[in-house]
Amino acid sequence: MMNQFIEFATNHWEMVAVFMAILATLLFVESKGGAPGLTASAATTLINTEDAIIVDIRPEKEFSTGHITGAMNIPATKMKENLNRLEKHKDAPIILVCKSGMTSGSSAKDLKKEGFTKLYKLQGGIAEWQSSNLPLVKG
Repeated sequence: MMNQFIEFATNHWEMVAVFMAILATLLFVESKGGAPGLTASAATTLINTEDAIIVDIRPEKEFSTGHITGAMNIPATKMKENLNRLEKHKDAPIILVCKSGMTSGSSAKDLKKEGFTKLYKLQGGIAEWQSSNLPLVKG
């Protein structure tokens, strides 16, 4: 079996190199994220069982087109000046939501620096929430 793998890797070194680059990128992005990712299902469970706070970090215009019920809108670009809105939730689980799950990690890192400990990010963002047929509210 190992011999077959070595033979494949030797014969298809370009494909193996691309695979390794993708794998390294995924591991790097996940480690930079600042918080573990949650599926939409796991986020729903956390919301229902531990009263998790949902913080939608998208711009206000995007937030108004549809957001998770009860979500607090604090755009990522205004996170630092709005920390006072989150202070009372410092020890509660906080789920960060962005458009596609790619930018919530940097907000998680910022909040970690401010002493927030129970941070999560919604994998796939609001797009994944919608594709899981979970409800959104507008306004």
